[in-house]
Amino acid sequence: MTTKLELVPASTGKRLGAAVLDWLGPIAVLATTFAIGIAGITQTRRNGFIVYDTGLLVLLGSIGLGVTVVYAFVLLGLEARTGNTIGNKLMGIRSTDSDGYAPGAGAVFVRGIVTGCVLLLGALASVILSALGLIGPALWIGLPLVVLGAVWAILVVVSSGWDKNGKLRGWHDKAAKTLVFDVGAGRNPVTTGGIQGPYSFAPMDLPPVQPVVSPVPSGRAAQHAHAATAQAAPASTPTPTVQPSHDPNQWRPPTAPRPATVAAQQPSVNPEATAVVPHAAQPVQRPEPDNQHGFASHPDDDVERTQMRPGARRAQAVLRITVDDGQDVQLGGSVLVGRNPAPQPGENVEQLLPVSDPGRSISKTHLHLRVDGDGVWVTDRNSTNGSAVTTPDGIQTRLHPGDAVLVRPGSTVHFGDRSFHLGQA
Repeated sequence: MTTKLELVPASTGKRLGAAVLDWLGPIAVLATTFAIGIAGITQTRRNGFIVYDTGLLVLLGSIGLGVTVVYAFVLLGLEARTGNTIGNKLMGIRSTDSDGYAPGAGAVFVRGIVTGCVLLLGALASVILSALGLIGPALWIGLPLVVLGAVWAILVVVSSGWDKNGKLRGWHDKAAKTLVFDVGAGRNPVTTGGIQGPYSFAPMDLPPVQPVVSPVPSGRAAQHAHAATAQAAPASTPTPTVQPSHDPNQWRPPTAPRPATVAAQQPSVNPEATAVVPHAAQPVQRPEPDNQHGFASHPDDDVERTQMRPGARRAQAVLRITVDDGQDVQLGGSVLVGRNPAPQPGENVEQLLPVSDPGRSISKTHLHLRVDGDGVWVTDRNSTNGSAVTTPDGIQTRLHPGDAVLVRPGSTVHFGDRSFHLGQA
């Protein structure tokens, strides 16, 4: 994963270089087809009038414009989905929407219209006037418009250099509400969670892991426990014998007597069995060691068979959220988050968390949070500007209104222009 954390606006030089690389080919095709078409114009005199044959110019000019239009639509689709073009790729820049994601077809189309409107007008005027046989007006009107359109396109591309807001936007960017970033010098927001970015790029202060004593005896601890029990038992206590099982093929290990009841209880004797044999005469059969520590396995060593007592409760992590405005709130039960959150009729909510939002990008009741074990179920309450979740590994998912999504500690929840980070207390 990249370690570049900052967003770097693309310089005017890289913007201009990318535009030249993108349109150098189509402009060359247009210039070549129009030059050959103009050179192929013939003139004849009919009834005292000079008639120009512009068939070749119209044909080649139409072919050149058609190729350019197809190329423009392919370029539009590529940039709309990825923020990339041929020039952007070679110059190391990406275009995005105002949130840092792929700009979309509508925004790219608006940028293209603002940039090339005059150039497109000049090309169309030249073809139409040439088709009408007005070669003079085509040369005096169409060609100056083409030159003026090229100058205008250059000015639009480099206009970001005059933007007082960090040189983020040119004239076409302001019209389309787009941004352009230098991904060679900084982070690529399209692939790393937008402008907000994932929290995984920055170190997180997580609480230390607390040691927990396992309820299942194992290893040397179990061996020491059995040794202590043997020492605590009186010397006169007889060793219990192995009781016969109903299933002759199933072996059951002998059960050692509990220290608290050894003195008070005597071993039970089966009337049908023989008398209890003293320890010296009949040793108890013990299983062979079956692990690397040299002690016999115990049925309770199987963790999967352990069952929780009815009165026992599993400890749950204490979760907190840190809002980007500095609020640090410990979660409990259910929480409503928004500009001025309020529960619905009949809804029981334990916490209301209002978040200041002068830009009014978040809804009155934007999110519903419900603590569940070591995570939080987050539901978008049909907000106007939507919500999204960025996981610690940088994957961002937009929330669908009404659908609850389980969010783990270390993730970031974006709602409107605000966000909060979920962690453990």
